[in-house]
Amino acid sequence: MIRGRPCKYYLSVNFRNLVTTCTVPLDPPVTSSSSSASEHKTLCYSLVDQLIRRGLFLPAQQVIQRIVTQSSSISEAISIVDFAAERGLELDLATHGVLCRQLVYSRPQLAELLYDKKFTFGGAEPDASVLDSMVTCFCRLGKFEKALAYFNQLLSLNYVPSKSSFNAIFRELCAQERVLEAFDYFMRVNGAGVHLGYWCFNVLIDGLCNKGHMEEALELFDIMQSTNGYPPSLHLFKSLFYGLCKSKWLVEAELLIREMEFRSLHPDKTMYTSLVHEYCKDKKMKMAMQAFFRMIKIGCEPDNYTLNTLIHGFVKLGLVDKGWLVYNLMAEWGIQPDVVTFHIMISQYCQEGKVDFALTILNNMVSCNISPSLHCYTVLINALHRDDRLEEVSELLKSMLDNGIIPDHVLFFTLMKMYPKGHELQLALNVLEAILKNGCGCDPSVILASTKLQTSSNLEQKIETLLQEIFNSNLNLAGVAFSIVICALCETENLDCALDYFHKMASLGCKPLLFTYNSLIKCLCKEGLFEDALSLIDHMQEFSLLPDTTTYLIIVNEYCRKGNVQAAYYILRKMRQRGLKPSVAIYDSIIGCLSRKKRIFEAEGVFKMMLEAGVDPDKNLYLTMINGYGENGKLLEARELFEQMVENSIPPSSHIYTALISGLVKRNMTDRGCLYLGKMLRDGFSPNAVLYTSLINHYLKIGEVEYAFRLVDLMERSHIEPDVIFYITLVSGICKNLIVDKKKWFLLEKENQKAKSTLFHMLHETTLVPRDNNMIVSANSTEEMKSLALKLIQKVKDVCIVPNLHLYNSIICGYCRTDRMLDANHQLELMQKEGLHPNQVTFTILMDGHILAGDVNSAIGLFNKMNVDGCIPDKVAYNTLLKGLSQGGRLSDALALSHTMHKKGFPQVY
Repeated sequence: MIRGRPCKYYLSVNFRNLVTTCTVPLDPPVTSSSSSASEHKTLCYSLVDQLIRRGLFLPAQQVIQRIVTQSSSISEAISIVDFAAERGLELDLATHGVLCRQLVYSRPQLAELLYDKKFTFGGAEPDASVLDSMVTCFCRLGKFEKALAYFNQLLSLNYVPSKSSFNAIFRELCAQERVLEAFDYFMRVNGAGVHLGYWCFNVLIDGLCNKGHMEEALELFDIMQSTNGYPPSLHLFKSLFYGLCKSKWLVEAELLIREMEFRSLHPDKTMYTSLVHEYCKDKKMKMAMQAFFRMIKIGCEPDNYTLNTLIHGFVKLGLVDKGWLVYNLMAEWGIQPDVVTFHIMISQYCQEGKVDFALTILNNMVSCNISPSLHCYTVLINALHRDDRLEEVSELLKSMLDNGIIPDHVLFFTLMKMYPKGHELQLALNVLEAILKNGCGCDPSVILASTKLQTSSNLEQKIETLLQEIFNSNLNLAGVAFSIVICALCETENLDCALDYFHKMASLGCKPLLFTYNSLIKCLCKEGLFEDALSLIDHMQEFSLLPDTTTYLIIVNEYCRKGNVQAAYYILRKMRQRGLKPSVAIYDSIIGCLSRKKRIFEAEGVFKMMLEAGVDPDKNLYLTMINGYGENGKLLEARELFEQMVENSIPPSSHIYTALISGLVKRNMTDRGCLYLGKMLRDGFSPNAVLYTSLINHYLKIGEVEYAFRLVDLMERSHIEPDVIFYITLVSGICKNLIVDKKKWFLLEKENQKAKSTLFHMLHETTLVPRDNNMIVSANSTEEMKSLALKLIQKVKDVCIVPNLHLYNSIICGYCRTDRMLDANHQLELMQKEGLHPNQVTFTILMDGHILAGDVNSAIGLFNKMNVDGCIPDKVAYNTLLKGLSQGGRLSDALALSHTMHKKGFPQVY
């Protein structure tokens, strides 16, 4: 090496030193070489030396560049560079570019080092070919964003990238599932005349289909054939077909199948079954049957899955008879029905309330030597409970366990709804015992006896022991068992203990179920800990779990229960970002919340948004919308929606009829309400407690007490069991009428007499016993009304044994309106003894009662007590006290309170 040269000449020397430190040889050992090539290289070196001695540096550089370009290996090229450096020759840009391109594939780290020294830090300007090679280099080094930046720079220079650099970018984009970006680059490069390989089409169409970008996938499919001349393979046809089915492009999917048949690429049974399945989901049973028969025609024999898909499609539309026709086809083709076939029919009959038919099918399964699944039992148990057939629930549960079925968390959740509050842990223990016995083959009584816990009343210790035993026997069942216990603790609002079990479960290496997370999230949301609930969703990913629509439904329900619609909208957006399609139940929750807030126009907007998103409304959503329209006085829209529901083949339920009839009656459209009542009766529905309660509430509100109690009488004689809401409605209605002007009752009673008579007559026709006038009420004075209210309160106290805040508020209101303040305060004490905390309504009722009795000081005491108990007074409480202070002549106190109200932003009504 020549010493004393400027620093710029040391580039290749330093580069050589870096190369020689590599542990892997640059080239394999050369066993033989061409003597002519060696002689040519020697002559070239000699020529360079001669040119340098004569001072002709530029020609010498050109010779060096030519030698580097023609070099047969990287080590040879580096040795040439070293030769030049030792003679003080600086490599030109072209030679550097050649060397970079040669190093990209074998030594990308060295290529980056050479590029940085010459171009990035040396200030030289690389040409497009060097940039192109560096795109590949950075991709190979894992520096993709840098590679992408260089690639975009090439495109901005209108340079056509090489296939090598494009393939490097394309591969990485597809690997990162950035398929739309890959598609955009593909179209630009392909349009520039770069002939891309078949694998590019294959990979990109697959990716686009998986992400649901069907327009782009179909465009690419056409380009592949028309421009590039590649014939589509069976794999590509299938990718496109399943993508079209998933995106609900069923017409295009069927056309694609026909094109396959034309090309003699025969669709298989799975493809046709997928098409049938999507038609069934889309409620297009005629198209589903056409696809099914075409499948038969081309020689594809159906299997259980195909026929079960058709049966499920028919029964979901309520066409059970047609479902049985398909079932009979199974027998004709010699296909044995499986457990799924029977489960579909059992579920549908249970949903329709025909539990006896479902039980018959269960018995038929046994006779066909098909063991009923846990799901069959779970659906039936739930349906029997709804019909209040509790003895049969116990028998069926016993039969299930005797048959060796292992219970799961879904069955536990179903049973938990049947048990009274406070028995969740005992039920969890019972289910754990069944899991241990049927799933692990162990006798739980022996295990508990050996640990001296058999007669112990400590549920937690027993549960802990059984959990450990299940964990030792079966890790999968341990996950179910832990989930059951965590759910039970969440239901009892023992969040800390539930989280302890959750952490223990994870520490034991037991994977939590999605059900586990959902239980915890629900409990957190109930306690208002929404941020913790959302962070728990992120925690799921550690166990490769993703939240489903049920997870988000739990959060949306709790936000809507608290009236926070804005937060519910946020969850809706978050779901879309994760690629999840919100369920109809989520839209239902938001629409219901908006309707309760009298924001019916926004509710309509959400309903429209749901339809545009391709989500079909169900009975519950129609009920929510019709209820919302009724409560907001939009009866024309409610009736139109009802007709639309019928047109969509969704049969009305008794609840939907009740909502529509109630809404019409409340708006003095009783005659139209009677029309829908007639339809309801013709459809086989009998008036229920909800309808009667709604009607009674309406007539009590407008002061028609006698007519309201005639409906009460009719309800009792029809043997319709009243619920807590009925009693709350009755007591509240009577109490409100204690301060209503009698003249108002009379004027309202004269209106709409004919329609009222028709309504009563139609309801009377459904009664089970002859009419009896003993229950008809006639209250012609305030004293008679007070007497009636007290009798009613006593009856309610005798009948209702379940404590309820709203019921207590009604009873307290009744005592206050009948000048029985001692009794009212006594009810407050009873209420608190039963674990119910008074709310703003409770305190306001009592304050108003004391004010009516002329005891303003007691009202002030209650107002102050509200603040002490953490029950912040609302605007109604402030206005009630302001009224009392003003009527009591305490003007200075009234002014002070008025000033406080003004600061809090409360309007003054009094």
